[in-house]
Amino acid sequence: MSIDSFNATLSQVWDAFTKHEILDQWWAPKPWASKTKYMNFEEGGQRFYAMVSPEGHERWAVQKYSAITSQKGFNMLNAFADKDENLDVPGSNWDFNFSEENGIAKVIITIKNDSPERFEKMLEMGFKEGFTMKLNNLDSVIATLK
Repeated sequence: MSIDSFNATLSQVWDAFTKHEILDQWWAPKPWASKTKYMNFEEGGQRFYAMVSPEGHERWAVQKYSAITSQKGFNMLNAFADKDENLDVPGSNWDFNFSEENGIAKVIITIKNDSPERFEKMLEMGFKEGFTMKLNNLDSVIATLK
């Protein structure tokens, strides 16, 4: 579980997680970049995107949205995929919960995997470091949204 606070409004932070134009500014650890091919943020919708290395190598993934409560939270399956959207299952189930108090927006992110082995694989791939870098990127992006 990750609990992150941002000196921003709930609306600004919600948009940063739910609009591909903003997601692409931070959803990859630098020097990688995020590139959304399409995103349909609604229950049953999905985002198909790649994390792109400086050399142009693309690592595709799909986020499938299963539940959304506007500016409160959403759930999604996140799984790697090939360039044709064939999923590399299993993926991880992500639960995002948003709140705001005194101008500080908070996001609680819970990630569930189907097995300890899947979680270990994520850690071996550098998930913890990469996700921390993404959230640091988000801090910078939010500062520009004000």
